[in-house]
Amino acid sequence: MADIFERLIKNYGPIGQHRDRAHGYFTFPKLEGEIGSHMKFRGKNMIVWSLNNYLGLANHPEVRKVDALGAQQYGLAAPMGARMMSGNSNIHEQLEKELAEFVDKEDAVLLNYGYQGMVSIIDVLCGRHDVVVYDAESHACIIDGLRLHPGHRFVFKHNDVEDCEKQLQRAQALIDKQKAGGILVITEGVFGMAGDQGKLKEIVDLKTRHQFRFLVDDAHGFGTLGSTGAGAGEEQGVQGQIDLYFSTFAKSMASIGAFVAGDKTIVDYIRYNIRSQIFAKSLPMPFVIGNLKRLELLRNHKELKDKLWDNARKLQNGLKEKGFDIGKTDSVVTPLYMKGDVPEATAMVTDLRENYGIFCSIVVYPVIPKGIIIYRLIPTAVHTDEDIQKTLRAFEETKKKLDAGDYKVAAIPHMAE
Repeated sequence: MADIFERLIKNYGPIGQHRDRAHGYFTFPKLEGEIGSHMKFRGKNMIVWSLNNYLGLANHPEVRKVDALGAQQYGLAAPMGARMMSGNSNIHEQLEKELAEFVDKEDAVLLNYGYQGMVSIIDVLCGRHDVVVYDAESHACIIDGLRLHPGHRFVFKHNDVEDCEKQLQRAQALIDKQKAGGILVITEGVFGMAGDQGKLKEIVDLKTRHQFRFLVDDAHGFGTLGSTGAGAGEEQGVQGQIDLYFSTFAKSMASIGAFVAGDKTIVDYIRYNIRSQIFAKSLPMPFVIGNLKRLELLRNHKELKDKLWDNARKLQNGLKEKGFDIGKTDSVVTPLYMKGDVPEATAMVTDLRENYGIFCSIVVYPVIPKGIIIYRLIPTAVHTDEDIQKTLRAFEETKKKLDAGDYKVAAIPHMAE
């Protein structure tokens, strides 16, 4: 008989295998100081492009004040227990009501976390005869939810509506054969890695030829897209045709929690059957009160979203003018695609941090194919023109070094503490 632990520690996985060299620098880095566009990393000042603090609400003075007052008044224990049993409050219900109104739905239910929430939503909606059709580049929370799904699932090529329809046809054929089940289509409002919006309008159009329900994870679109900030559905003019609209508070709201919104009947079903909430403690009162304030600012201060987009356009246009490939992003998420291997990527990241004061996220093999490096820059409303110009110069100079082969090294530098 094999020992489970022994088997695991012999293979720490594709990322974990580098832990001795990478921990504390490339993985599990520690950013310190007030959350914003400037923070400290290992004692050095950095311009930070890795935080989804889109609207700058993490350290907004009104938000900080309400967060503190909520903690002072209620502590972190209230309300005690799961919502169904003893952990409900008028304030929780008020937040649900205001969220539903904001995203133009009849009702909404709060979730403790985005990742956990999406996994559990798929579980509560789909039985063993139901078929899920989903985008190939869906977030891990969707993929992991589908791993737990006892029925069939068909994946369509990323943002390929023609292939989506083919998978719908396969799904319908299977349902006809088993004489039971329905279809759920899942995609994202904004894909967090590449920054491109999901084909919501085109998928909605498929409802004229196919019967299915439509679930959209709009974690990166909520607060950043649409005339009011209500997300990708509003941006594309199809919010009313999205059956279930999901978002986390961890991005534009700079907080903890999530929600799913839709028609009252199905939201009520979710409320009474979603195991991750029924068997978990209620979202603590300070978070609920703080999220009400964040939603108020999101609704009433359009200038925050305008500033975010002003910064995003300056960054993206500046990169394109300098010849960088930023893919097909049509959101504020800004990817940079370069050619190189893992050692080159880590050497370039080190140079950017140590010599240019630029901190950003990097994606390499095995997450993406070998020979490609992706930097993901997240502009926020609190970045300045000076931040943008310094970053553009830094990438221009380090890209020249990359192309010249200056970053070719034998192994990942030993940067761990």
